[in-house]
Amino acid sequence: MDATLPFLILFCFVSSITPGPNNIMLLASGANFGLRRTLPHMLGSTLGHSAQVVLVGLGRLSLFDRVDWLRTGLLIVCTIYLAYLAGKVATAAAPEDAPAHARTISILQAALFQWVNPKAVYMSIYDQTHFAPDGPLWLSAGVVALVFGLCNFPSVAVWAWGGVRIRRILSTQARLRIFNITMAVLLLASLYPIFQAEF
Repeated sequence: MDATLPFLILFCFVSSITPGPNNIMLLASGANFGLRRTLPHMLGSTLGHSAQVVLVGLGRLSLFDRVDWLRTGLLIVCTIYLAYLAGKVATAAAPEDAPAHARTISILQAALFQWVNPKAVYMSIYDQTHFAPDGPLWLSAGVVALVFGLCNFPSVAVWAWGGVRIRRILSTQARLRIFNITMAVLLLASLYPIFQAEF
C-alpha cells in the first residue's frame, strides 16, 4: 500500500465533510426539497468533483500557473454565481408550497458548479500535488479521484440528510425564512477564507 494513502483518505474525508459552498447548498436543499429530490445534487457534486480531480491530476489546470489572472477571474465568476444561488436559497418556498415539479439543481449543474467552486478547485490541486501515489500519471490521478469520490458522497449525504432532519424544526414560514436567509449568508461567507488566501 502506498504510504500516502491513509493521509489521502483522511484529507478527502475531512475536506469533503467540512462546511463549504456545496455542503451549505445541500443542507438547504435537504431542508427545502427532501432527500429524494436532493439526490441529483449529491450525485452531481461527487461526480463533478471526481472528474475535476482527474483533470487536475493530468495537469490540465497547469494553465493556472501560466495565466496569473485566471484564478482571480474564476473567483469573480464564482462569487457572482454564488450570489445568484444564495438569492435562490433565501427566497425558496416551503416544501408544501413549492410546485410539484420544483427540483434542486440537476446533476449536470452540480457537476459544473465544481469549476466555479473555489473550495473544490483548491481541494483538487492540493490532493493531487500532495497525495498522488507513485506510478503512471493516469493511474495516480485516477486513484486520487476514486478515493475522493468514495469519501465525498457519504459526506455530502450527511449534509443533505441533516437538512431533512432540520425540516421538522422548520414547521412555520417564519422559521423556514430565517433558515433560508441564514443559509444564503453562510453560502456567501464560505468564500471568505478563499478571498483571504487569494488577496
